[in-house]
Amino acid sequence: MNSILEPILAFLPILLVIVLMVWWNKPAKVAMPIAWLLAAIIGLTFWQMDFMKVLGFSVFGLLKAIDVLLIIFGAILILNTLKKSGAMSVISNGFNNISKDRRVQAIIIGWMFGAFIEGAAGFGTPAALAAPLLVGLGFPAVAAAMVGLVMNSTPVSFGAVGTPVAMSMTVLSSTLTNLGVDPAFFEKNLVVFTAMGHAIVGTFIPLLVISLMTKIYGKNKKFSDGLKAAPFAIFAGLAFTVPYMLIALLFGRDLPSLLGGLIGLVIVVLAAQKGFLVPKDVWDFPSKTEWNPEWTGGEIEPNKPSNMSLVKAWTPYVLIAAILVITRIPQVGLKAWLNTLLIKIPNVLGSGLDYALPWAYNPGVVPFILVALLTFVFHGLKGKEVKEVLAATGKQVLGAAIALFAGVAMVQLMLNSHVNNGGLVSMMTSMAKALADISGRFYVLMAPFIGVLGAFMSGSNTVSNNLFTGLQFEAANILNMPEVLIVALQVIGGAIGNMICVNNVVAVSATVAITGKEGKLIRTNMRPMILYSIGVIIVIGALILMGVNPVPIDPQLPAAVPPVG
Repeated sequence: MNSILEPILAFLPILLVIVLMVWWNKPAKVAMPIAWLLAAIIGLTFWQMDFMKVLGFSVFGLLKAIDVLLIIFGAILILNTLKKSGAMSVISNGFNNISKDRRVQAIIIGWMFGAFIEGAAGFGTPAALAAPLLVGLGFPAVAAAMVGLVMNSTPVSFGAVGTPVAMSMTVLSSTLTNLGVDPAFFEKNLVVFTAMGHAIVGTFIPLLVISLMTKIYGKNKKFSDGLKAAPFAIFAGLAFTVPYMLIALLFGRDLPSLLGGLIGLVIVVLAAQKGFLVPKDVWDFPSKTEWNPEWTGGEIEPNKPSNMSLVKAWTPYVLIAAILVITRIPQVGLKAWLNTLLIKIPNVLGSGLDYALPWAYNPGVVPFILVALLTFVFHGLKGKEVKEVLAATGKQVLGAAIALFAGVAMVQLMLNSHVNNGGLVSMMTSMAKALADISGRFYVLMAPFIGVLGAFMSGSNTVSNNLFTGLQFEAANILNMPEVLIVALQVIGGAIGNMICVNNVVAVSATVAITGKEGKLIRTNMRPMILYSIGVIIVIGALILMGVNPVPIDPQLPAAVPPVG
């Protein structure tokens, strides 16, 4: 009876979040604290956790939320600074000069610019930058957030110079060695098949997104308005996924998204300027007087007109990109040093968990806040204007803070719930094991959704891989399925989950002042999430049916592979 009840109870907090946010349209700042309370009650009763452990794991989560809040604060600070200086008006005009077509603008900013930033920084940064840029161009806030979130999927598995794949290998390396498998060989194949699944399906993401955009936010409410831009959208998809795939084959996990995004951005901008494959009809949103009130949120200060040069206006973003590249590539040497600059709190409330904030490596601080401070001077903001920027930024961040604090606290509680007096595995592992048991030989249909689940709750492909890579590997081994392909589905699923993960949705909503409409975004993004997942199931499933197994391993795994940390 307990074996049935255990995963059901473990899933209840997640189900509550879905019901409150997706069906009842409650804001995340209401849904997440209630869900945390339910998780704590379940942990104290059924899991028989000590009260101080529940408190300690939750406080550790509160502290971990600071990492995300710094990114949100930095992204909003940059945006508000550029608005106040007039640079955002210049940037918007610059994009309008490339193309006035909103479909083309969405692809250049959300897909190409977002992919480059994902490759450099990851952790929700691309959507937090892209969505405000789109709003500055005249996109409805909810549409901008949707574009930023859904397009930030294909690059994610190799985001932050390959961190998600690195996490999967950290989880598996000792087990592979014990099984007589070379971890480097396994990783090489994991990178190739992860890139393959993403590249084949992800090529069509720009077309899917602009079709959704024209259907939901267009005057005619037609998918066909998006499909008219299919040649340019597929070209833009290939401009990223072809170099992405080649770089994965040649150089491994670190550079596919970073270099693929940079190469693709140059190609697509030049193509748009020359009018190559750009649709002849220029598509735009209805006039603002016709917008549904649900498309917008709080008041966002309009862009200030300016005669600033385009180069000067773009300099802060160029600096951000350059600093991200320099500080994220290990060979430069700054990455390791910045990660030594830590704020530490050991053994938080006796939980056994040590909190460490690498503040100088957090993109919210370096480069966002750093560049914002430099921009105050470079763009000539006065003291009064600086105070107004800081006040507006603080107000926007406050709306996201409650949801993030509660959400990350709940994740850490569920993740560490294996520390209990009931002899039970963690709530997260219990859910995933139940899904594996139910699916059996059809496990391939479930594998990417386990990755999605991990990202939905934790807000990170990296954390999802930490949670469930071991379980996916073990399930594949038990079921005599190709382990490397199943783990690739986990890595891809964790990236797809970024479209709907609570942390990212809350962060993006804060940057475009639509806090409280997170449920609407999640509902909208569920459709592309499911379609993307089905696509990679078909791609990887076909390989499995053909008997592809590049890293054969005997089905004799002695024990589960635990998560790291």
